[in-house]
Amino acid sequence: MSMEAKTQPMAQLSGLSPKDVLRAARLPIAIVVVLILFGLVEPRVLSLGNFRNIALQASYLAIFAMAQTMVLLTRGFDLSLGYTVSLVSVAASMAMVAMGGGDASILYGVGAAALIAGAIGLANGVLIAGIGINPLVTTLGMANMVLAFASTISGGFPVTGLPKSLTAEFAQGSLLSIPMPIWIAALVFVLLFLVLKATRFGRSLYIIGANPRAAVAAGIRTVPVLVLAYVLCALLAALGALLLTARTGSGEPNLGGNLTLEAIAAAVVGGVRLSGGEGGVGAAVLGALFVTVLSNGMNLVQIDGYLQQICLGVIIIVSLIVNRDEARR
Repeated sequence: MSMEAKTQPMAQLSGLSPKDVLRAARLPIAIVVVLILFGLVEPRVLSLGNFRNIALQASYLAIFAMAQTMVLLTRGFDLSLGYTVSLVSVAASMAMVAMGGGDASILYGVGAAALIAGAIGLANGVLIAGIGINPLVTTLGMANMVLAFASTISGGFPVTGLPKSLTAEFAQGSLLSIPMPIWIAALVFVLLFLVLKATRFGRSLYIIGANPRAAVAAGIRTVPVLVLAYVLCALLAALGALLLTARTGSGEPNLGGNLTLEAIAAAVVGGVRLSGGEGGVGAAVLGALFVTVLSNGMNLVQIDGYLQQICLGVIIIVSLIVNRDEARR
């Protein structure tokens, strides 16, 4: 019996065609191939210690990719995500320092992070959904304002004097020998998966992204749904910002860096379409893992940072072309 004949019944039992199975396995296979290729050049890539490092790094990016996915599903995106991370890091750190820098001050930092991120997400959502301004123009303008604000209130310098327990618990802490950021990313994944699959809000995101007119005809109140999507995106960015702040031990006005591009790249590579209506948090997590593996490998074989950005850009373009061709079939 041929391999194709064996694969066909298995695919039918799972409700998927062989082509669907191969498509679903494409990214995991690519991750393994990239690991092996880099491992041939630098054996440290395939060490257990590096696997743990990859998982930890991917957990941060996965949170941002899942945040971006919430708006990508609606045919939007948030170019202010990276700078929101910077502002939240600075503002939350200043709040903690202002409250004495003790363990209890962490709650004030979390509150400041939620308020600021919520306000940014609300502003983006109202301008895009309520007034009808293009997501590119809205979030790009917001990105510039947020960056300027983060640099102004910090004076361009890191904010130090944070509670030691912040780093000890949320950066260096672990449960069952698994680092805390990985647990938090896993919890976010589970919650968002349930939101997208089992709630009216989640289903509405897909319908709006697939066909906005059909969503209106179906009685979906698109404005509140879109506003909530941008607020949720910003709040998830704030969560990631707090975890990165715990890792660095200070509030960094440049913490966001290239996170916007990396988050979009991870989501798109994973299979979330810019045209909306398709993808999910599972795709975002797989994409984040692929981007992290690629970045980790390039760092270990000492590829120039600028070349890494070029490589990331190429990957985004190729992924968009592949997604476009699949959408036409």
